[in-house]
Amino acid sequence: SSLLLLAAIVAAVALGRRWTRRGLRSHRQLCAFLLEMLGTFQVCACTSELCLLASAEPRPHTALTLTYGFSVLHGWTLSGCTCNPCGSLQLLWAGAMPLGAGALRIGAQFVAAVLARAFMRFIWSLGMAEPHLGALSQGCSSPMQTTETQAFCIELLFSVVFQLTILRVESVNPKYKVHLIALLITMLVYAGGNLTGAVFNPALAFSLHPNCFYDNFLSYSLVYWIAPSLGKFLMLSQL
Repeated sequence: SSLLLLAAIVAAVALGRRWTRRGLRSHRQLCAFLLEMLGTFQVCACTSELCLLASAEPRPHTALTLTYGFSVLHGWTLSGCTCNPCGSLQLLWAGAMPLGAGALRIGAQFVAAVLARAFMRFIWSLGMAEPHLGALSQGCSSPMQTTETQAFCIELLFSVVFQLTILRVESVNPKYKVHLIALLITMLVYAGGNLTGAVFNPALAFSLHPNCFYDNFLSYSLVYWIAPSLGKFLMLSQL
């Protein structure tokens, strides 16, 4: 049931993106906003469901296989989307995007994060699959299983490694690049998933763990918003 749900989300987003490109071609800003929102919605909604499947046996092989598979799928289906505020900051820093367009894209990502969370909670309330039954009872299911300082350093490091890799593989054939990026994401999840969740995406972190931000905003904003953003600027300042 979970895999069918994930397939339905990907298919619905693909149809929405196709309609947006065709129907709103003359409205460039609205089109860009909706494309980024739909792409980020897919990433956040699918990752929320995958987190519920992380405990499936055999562990951690099932979770890592699903992480790799859906990272490849996102890469194939969401071309042109960053789905990550840090990626948008990179484009702003490089002068590849005007400030207004960058702010619009980041806004779309956080709107998508909220919508994805609300949508998944509605789906879980229907109890269509066994993992959904206890999902709504969780409050702050904290991904931070280490000290705040260590968590900050891990998310900062992962952000640097991820964004540096993105830059280094720009010239690689797209059909190979998708797999390289997916492999890197899987490796980072394996290395740090049990400590911080290995999110390195501010919008995704807010979608997955909003209650944690409400309960301890300063701590979680430092680790999941400021650390990846700082990692991005540290990396770009060295280029």
